[in-house]
Amino acid sequence: MQAIAQSPRELMQQGQQLFFEAKIAESIAAFDKLIELQPEAKPHLWQRGLALYYADKFKEGREQFETHQTVNTADVENAAWHFLCVARLEGIEGARKNFIPIEGDSRVPMKEVHQLFAGKGSVEAVMKAAEAGDESERRNQLCYAHLYLGLYFEAMKDDAKAREHMLKSAKDFSMGHYMGETARVHLKVRGWDK
Repeated sequence: MQAIAQSPRELMQQGQQLFFEAKIAESIAAFDKLIELQPEAKPHLWQRGLALYYADKFKEGREQFETHQTVNTADVENAAWHFLCVARLEGIEGARKNFIPIEGDSRVPMKEVHQLFAGKGSVEAVMKAAEAGDESERRNQLCYAHLYLGLYFEAMKDDAKAREHMLKSAKDFSMGHYMGETARVHLKVRGWDK
């Protein structure tokens, strides 16, 4: 096992890198060590929430995303990951009942993703938004659309559609940012990368 770094900055980098390597337990350990050293950092660590989701620690993930909501109130992604954790704990209806309302996230196609998770939108609306707009942003929009559609279908227990969308996010529309890496982590953790 890799030694855990000591400074908060190093711990943050280490937690992220271990997550990208799909070393989920080690990633959580680095983030937790960061919180021990710097408790005020906890609300900002949405990355820890993702790792908790992949570790099947849904109660702790839910709490992390609720804490993050106190410092970032306009992020559809936080609401979506919170939904995913709650869905594993209480089912889809429980997740929708506790769904975090978000206004002001102007990123395409996040408004449509929020509506889909809330039970008021459609897969078609997410894809239409992702395929429209500025062509220079299209690959990134499609990466996000397929990532969240994959996660949505996983919550709906449709692994075939979840895998199909996650492969598109991780491979066909791959991006080098955190969520692009998360799509690749998803494939590794679920054994879909083979």
